[in-house]
Amino acid sequence: MRARLVEQAQRGDAAAFDALVALDGDRCYAIACRVLRDVDRAQDAVQGAFLQVWRELPRLREPSRYDVWLHRILVNACYMEARRHRQWQLHVRSLPIDGPLSVDPTITVDDRDAIDRAFARLSPEQRAVFVLHHHAGMPLAEVAEVVGVPLGTVKSRLHYAGRVLQGAIAVDSTVSDAEVRTA
Repeated sequence: MRARLVEQAQRGDAAAFDALVALDGDRCYAIACRVLRDVDRAQDAVQGAFLQVWRELPRLREPSRYDVWLHRILVNACYMEARRHRQWQLHVRSLPIDGPLSVDPTITVDDRDAIDRAFARLSPEQRAVFVLHHHAGMPLAEVAEVVGVPLGTVKSRLHYAGRVLQGAIAVDSTVSDAEVRTA
C-alpha cells in the first residue's frame, strides 16, 4: 500500500502525499523532538522535511526505499534546524514549560530531569543516531544509511553517546546526593 501511495505522490497526487504524511508524520515528529529537544524546532524541521520530500519525490528512483529516504531528509532537516538555532541562540536558555513529551511512571521527576540534562550534552549527530536506533528501533546499518555516514561512524557515535549519558547521569546523581546531605 505504501509503495502505491509513493508512486501516486510521485506523479503529483496531493491526496496520496497527504496520506503519506498522515502515516509518517507522528513518527517523524517524535524523532525530531528527541533529536532537537524542542517541540517548536521539531515542528519546523518536520515541516521542512516534508516540504523537501514533496519537491524531491518525483526524483526518488526506488519507491520501496521511501522510508530510508524520508528519514535521511528528516535527520538532515534536524541538523539544519540545530545549526540555525545555534547561530541565533542566546547564552541564557529558558526551560520548556510543557515538560516531557510523555510521562513514564517508572521514573521520578528527578530522574527524568537528570536524563534530560544528560541528553542535552549530546551533539545533534549523537542524538540522531541514539534516537533512530533506540527510539525508532532501526538497525545500525539502516541508521548509517539514513544519516549518510559509514556503519563504523554510527557505532562510534552510539558508543560515545552512551558514555556521555552514563557519565552525565552519574555526575548528576553525585551532585544531587551531595545537595541532599548538606540540606
